[in-house]
Amino acid sequence: MRRALLRLSLPLYIGQMAIVASGLIDTLMAGRLSTLDLAAVGVAASIQTTITMLAASLLMALPPLLAHHAGAADQAAMRRDMEQSLWWVFGLSLLAMLTLLHPAPWLALAQLRPALAAKVAAYLQASAIGVPAMLLLRVFMGLYAGLARTRPVMLVNLLYLAAKPALNSLCMKGLSMGAAGCALASSIDASLLCLGLIVWSRRQPELRALLPRALPPWPAAADVRRFLHLGLPIAMTFAADLSAFTLMALLIARLGTIAVAAHQIAANLVVLAFMWPMSLGQAATLLIGRALGERQPEQARRQARLAIQLALGCALAVSLGLALGAAPIAAFYSPDPQVQALARTLIHAVALYHLADALQVVAVSALRGYHHTLLPMLVYTVCLWGIGLGGGILLGLTPYLRAPMGAPGFWLAAMGSLYVVALLMLLDLARVARRAIRPGPL
Repeated sequence: MRRALLRLSLPLYIGQMAIVASGLIDTLMAGRLSTLDLAAVGVAASIQTTITMLAASLLMALPPLLAHHAGAADQAAMRRDMEQSLWWVFGLSLLAMLTLLHPAPWLALAQLRPALAAKVAAYLQASAIGVPAMLLLRVFMGLYAGLARTRPVMLVNLLYLAAKPALNSLCMKGLSMGAAGCALASSIDASLLCLGLIVWSRRQPELRALLPRALPPWPAAADVRRFLHLGLPIAMTFAADLSAFTLMALLIARLGTIAVAAHQIAANLVVLAFMWPMSLGQAATLLIGRALGERQPEQARRQARLAIQLALGCALAVSLGLALGAAPIAAFYSPDPQVQALARTLIHAVALYHLADALQVVAVSALRGYHHTLLPMLVYTVCLWGIGLGGGILLGLTPYLRAPMGAPGFWLAAMGSLYVVALLMLLDLARVARRAIRPGPL
C-alpha cells in the first residue's frame, strides 16, 4: 500500500517541481533583459496564474471522478465525464481568454507605471493564446491520473520544462518581445504538447475508447450537477486559499521593501515545501477514489491514514531543516542584513506553518477522494479569510491588541488559521471514512 502511494506521488512531485522550475526560468531570463522586464514578468505571471488556475480548479473534479469509475470498471461513465470536461474547457477558456485580453481592471488595481503596465498587458494578451491548450492538458493529465498512470503527467511537465529555454529565447530575443515572449513561449509550448498528447492518446487502445471521436454530445443535466457538486466546492476552496495568500502579500507590501523581500523569501519556501505533501494528497485522492469504486471502504481509510502519516513524517523533517537552517537560507536569498534579519523570523514561522500545511492538504485531498468537498470549502473560506487574513490585519497593521507586528503578525495569523483548518479537516476525514464503512450511502 505504501509502495502504491509512493509510485503515484513521486511522478506527480517531479512534475510539480518542473512547473516551479519553468517559472524560475522565466524570472532568470527576464532578469537578464532588464529590470523592467523582470518586474513585468513578476506582476503579470501572478495575474495570469491566478486567472488560469481559477479556471483550471473546476477541472480538479475530473481525477477523483475517473478514479471512482475506474475502480467500478464503469467505462461508459468515464467517457461521459471526459466528454463533459471538454465542454467545460470550452466555456472556461472563453472566460479566461476574455479576462486576459482585457486586463485594464487588473492594471488599474495595481496602479503601475505606464511603461510597466504596457509590458504586463502584452504578457497577459500573449498568454491568452495558450489557455485552451493549458486547460486541455489539465483534462488529459486528469485522465491519466484517474487511471493511476501518473508517469505520463510527469513526462508532460518535464517536456514542457525542457522546451521552455529555447522557446523563451526565440520569443524574447528573436522576436524582440521581451517579457511578453515568456508568455508566448508558454502558449506555444503548451499547444505543441497538447497536440502531441492527443495524437499519442488516440493510439492507446485503453485511452482511445474514452476519447470522443467527434464533437462531444451536450452533457446531461444529471452529469452537470454531479460534476459541479464535486468541482465547484473544489474551485471555491482553491479560490479562498489563493486569494487570501495573494491579499496577504499585497497588504504586506504596504510595510516597505524590506518586509516585501522577506515575505517573498518565506512565500517561496512555503511553495517549495508544499509540493511534496500536495503530491501525496493527489495520489491519496486517486487511491481512495479507486478503492471506493471497488467497494473497499476499509482500504480507502487505510490509504488516507497512510498518506497522513507519510505527510506528517516528511513535514517534521522539512520543518526541522527550515528551523535549523534559517540563517544560511536567509543569507542565500539576500545579502541585505535587514532582509536577512526579518527573513529569519519568517522562516521560523514557515517551519511551524508547514506542519499544518502538509496535514491540511493531504486531509482535504483525501476528502476529495470521498467526493466530500462542501465542508472543506466553508472551513477554508471562514478560517483563511476570517482568522488568517482578518487576524493578520489585526496583528500586523493595527494597534488594537498590541503594537503592530508587521509581516510576522500576518504569518502568525496565517499559521493559526491553518492549524484550525488542519484540525477540522482531520476530524472530518475520520468521520467521513468511518461513515463510508457503514452500510448505506455517504
